[in-house]
Amino acid sequence: MYMDPAERLVTVPLGERSYPIVVGEGVLETLGLRLASMRRSGKVAVVTDETVAKLHGGAAVRSLKAAGYQPHLIAMPAGERTKTLSWVSRVLDQLVAARFERNSVVVALGGGVIGDLAGFAAAVYQRGIPFVQVPTTLVAQVDSSVGGKTGVNHPLGKNLIGAFHQPCLVLIDVLTLRTLPKRQWLAGLAEVIKYGVIADERFFRYLEEHMAALLDMESGAVLHVVSRSCEIKASVVGEDERESDRRRILNYGHTIGHALERLGRYRHLIHGEAVAIGMVEEAGLARALGLCSEEVVSRQRDLIIRTGLRHVMPRVTFVQLWNAMQHDKKVAGGQVYCVFPEEIGRVRIAPVDRGDCRTWFEGRQEAKRKTVGKGRLNGVPSGRARKELAKA
Repeated sequence: MYMDPAERLVTVPLGERSYPIVVGEGVLETLGLRLASMRRSGKVAVVTDETVAKLHGGAAVRSLKAAGYQPHLIAMPAGERTKTLSWVSRVLDQLVAARFERNSVVVALGGGVIGDLAGFAAAVYQRGIPFVQVPTTLVAQVDSSVGGKTGVNHPLGKNLIGAFHQPCLVLIDVLTLRTLPKRQWLAGLAEVIKYGVIADERFFRYLEEHMAALLDMESGAVLHVVSRSCEIKASVVGEDERESDRRRILNYGHTIGHALERLGRYRHLIHGEAVAIGMVEEAGLARALGLCSEEVVSRQRDLIIRTGLRHVMPRVTFVQLWNAMQHDKKVAGGQVYCVFPEEIGRVRIAPVDRGDCRTWFEGRQEAKRKTVGKGRLNGVPSGRARKELAKA
């Protein structure tokens, strides 16, 4: 496959189904050339959303046409509410109408929603056709585009309908990150921080030392964190492709995070924001269970605060949270499983007892009330304390 010396290459090691992750600046313009060098000669559909189509659709289409393809652009509304079976059906309708065959290719151009949806459409169309991930958000670049998880949401839970379908290429152009709204960029940093917690304390320290550079989107720092995150995920996927054991560590922060997304009907918190809160809260739960030190909790909380992300749960009751956690895809035999940090760089997977979880939840509520109480002036909450009370 075509490669430029300035690019970084990561391989997902899956034997005959191994595939490259290419990370670089301006690589979107080489999409057509890379497909041609991989001897992909069928029709190409570029599945994207309307926002990304305006920003990057033209570059993708031009690159494909220059390489001799006649791309079929499929754009849909942006947002998590598009991640449904009905929108998958609309994509499939267009593939059928355009007479796509088994050697045709689906290109997923966009964030995690598009990657999951387009990948699932490719997985089920004619029992599986090739697809390429071209992620344009930080969350998608470091997480959802790698590993072959595809799927859509069900009204009762996130990602409950899907299939494992590995891409044949992941093409990551970090320049696309410069078009992200600040909120999306910051949310992506939560997934980056996750990798340090679950697998690499040295990487976590790098983030602590270079967060200012990341917030300024300095090229060297961005290239490093994207490629290192992909290396960690590729290693985990290579060991456990279908999430039977080790791959479950990638769900750190997601048990509570997904529950919060669902409780907000996918409208109030975007994925990375929910994961940031989930990591801090799950670390707190681990501390309450005696699985980690307070330092493990505080280092994560401090780093997340430095990104500007929220680290405190919205106002929910224990019953609401626990019921939402019951619908997570990580539930097995009716038991909720959670990823708990033991130290920065090492985690364990363990079931969560309802009683223990309630004790932790009620304890954190009481601690929060005491903390907020310190912000009172003459019995009247100060401005900051009022805000904390509203979140409690």
